[in-house]
Amino acid sequence: MKTTSPWAWIPSLYFAEGLPYVAVMTVSLILYKQLGLSNAEITFYTSWLYLPWVIKPLWSPLVDVVKTKRWWIVTMQLLIGAAFGGVAFTIPTGFWLQGTLFFFWIMAFSSATHDIAADGFYMLGLDRHHQAWFVGIRSTFYRIATIFGQGILVMIAGNIQVLFRGSIKYSWSLVFYGVAGLFIALWIWHGMVLPKPDEDRGMEKIRIRSLFAGLGNSIKTFFTKMPVKEVTVAFLFMLLYRMPEGLLVKVSSLFLVGSPNSGGLGLTPQEYGFVQGTVGIIGLTLGGILGGMAAGRDGLKRWLWPMVCAITLPDIVYVYMSYTLPSSLLVINVCVFIEQFGYGFGFTAYMLYLIYYSQGEHKTSHYALCTALMALSMMIPGLLSGYLQEAVGYRAFFIIVMLFCIVTFAVSAFIKIDPNFGKKENIE
Repeated sequence: MKTTSPWAWIPSLYFAEGLPYVAVMTVSLILYKQLGLSNAEITFYTSWLYLPWVIKPLWSPLVDVVKTKRWWIVTMQLLIGAAFGGVAFTIPTGFWLQGTLFFFWIMAFSSATHDIAADGFYMLGLDRHHQAWFVGIRSTFYRIATIFGQGILVMIAGNIQVLFRGSIKYSWSLVFYGVAGLFIALWIWHGMVLPKPDEDRGMEKIRIRSLFAGLGNSIKTFFTKMPVKEVTVAFLFMLLYRMPEGLLVKVSSLFLVGSPNSGGLGLTPQEYGFVQGTVGIIGLTLGGILGGMAAGRDGLKRWLWPMVCAITLPDIVYVYMSYTLPSSLLVINVCVFIEQFGYGFGFTAYMLYLIYYSQGEHKTSHYALCTALMALSMMIPGLLSGYLQEAVGYRAFFIIVMLFCIVTFAVSAFIKIDPNFGKKENIE
């Protein structure tokens, strides 16, 4: 195998992994809001885009055995680039809604497949030492992709609108064409620099029946690995722990950019890009780092309740902002930072519990099923959040979100966790 420095491909690979996800899940919200869709329409259409991440365990066995993971990576990057170009092309047309949704669906399925291949390739392309050493690097560049997507790209679109006197469709079309070009460049780059590990090869003879029999066995063992009561509690925890966030996450962005007449704060794309895409991501990252440090020192069980409080109670800043409608960008930044910091800290408990539940013989496949439930936990409340907000208004909606925090507390009260789990010496 030709030796290639991990620095040549890991940062760019995980940047490429994060960017389409944030485009599908966040940038699309601002695009559709500016193009005039209602909050109910936006949350309904974009929440369905979680579906590829919900069902990706169904085709992940094929990615493992058909072709190589390297082939899947570069092919999906080309397809993602084409999807960005498709979104750009259809924005100025008369069928912009149908066209952009079609290409966002292609982007979502390609991105979910890219995730499977990239994470598998990471294990094959590096030895154990480098896998551990670069885990922070890959997370950092995934975050950079998030900042670039929901921060810089939204700000660029806003600046183009100012430059061309409010041409919304033209500005967004240019932005998506630019990202399409970036992905073509990433496709070319990774086609040249990704290593070719000897272990990265597909099966010569693929037995589809045995593949899906294995998937069926994974699903069966997932629901029978513990007593029925414990499995039920775990299932409810995975599905309901993030319910307040699932309701809040899309509507909060729409609230920030919504017009004051509708009860929103009326931030410009440039202001939104800075608040949510920069300050918010910094808070999220710091919260995640501190959450990991705390759990690594004392274990998940010791920090469960502080993390439950952290992921729920800071949502009250949106109640405050909906009633006071602050015009100060500093106040808005502080509120979003507090909420995102709390989310980053509290989300640690959720991710560690997924690892905890996945332990055992089918660790990899069970973790994939856990992450599918995680995506489903965001998809279901997201589908209804916009309708609920339009029915009751922003103020009552954010109060309802706070009431649903009771659900998070309730499912957290019943889970059982080994007191030593999460401590540095007790987790792989």
